[in-house]
Amino acid sequence: MFNILYAAYGPQGGAQAQSSSGGSSISLIIMIVAIFAVMYFLMIRPQQKQKKQHQEMLSKISKGDKVVTIGGIHGTVAGVKDNTVILKVADNVKVEVNRSAISQIVMSKAGKAQQETKPNKPKEEKEIKEDKEA
Repeated sequence: MFNILYAAYGPQGGAQAQSSSGGSSISLIIMIVAIFAVMYFLMIRPQQKQKKQHQEMLSKISKGDKVVTIGGIHGTVAGVKDNTVILKVADNVKVEVNRSAISQIVMSKAGKAQQETKPNKPKEEKEIKEDKEA
């Protein structure tokens, strides 16, 4: 055991150990910073962007939107309160859920208005079919 200590901290071993430990501590710090940077850009930042998008979606919920909750319940928004949303699940069946329990908006009221203003495209589909037959 004393041989190991003498080799590590003896007259020649001690000087070598000190110079090599100084270089390795700087490289260790650089490696830790690099690992943190990779973790930030691969895990933390995308999660923050996703959370921000979800918060924006929740703030845009309005009456008439079709939504899906985290539990998989599909419904139409019948009313909006501060922290809760009233969903119409079926005829004469309304459920009040937390706003944060909504996972996605399937069809928004604004989306319905956009679909109604767009012209129908059956002519184009018929033209495509005719081109394929010819």
